Amino acid sequence: MAVKLRLKRMGSKQKPFYRIVAADSRSPRDGKFLEVVGTYDPIKSENTVTIKEDRVLYWMHEGAIPTDTVRSLLSKQGIMKKYATSKVKEGK
Repeated sequence: MAVKLRLKRMGSKQKPFYRIVAADSRSPRDGKFLEVVGTYDPIKSENTVTIKEDRVLYWMHEGAIPTDTVRSLLSKQGIMKKYATSKVKEGK
């Protein structure tokens, strides 16, 4: 099963709100998912992002691939850098 970290759209018309989820890549965007690992609210001026860092790192170590948008959000939070350094430590 190929797992992706991606956005699931919530909210109403003209007021999007997203959940960052770990989901099978074959399931639809707003369909079945494995776990909610964070949220993203683009409407607020500061673009509120909350992420469960330990769960994101767990899924990435299990082979989950983030989509481009989620990768960008994770990079801004510094999680991609932590993931890269942990991969280097594992390799030694």
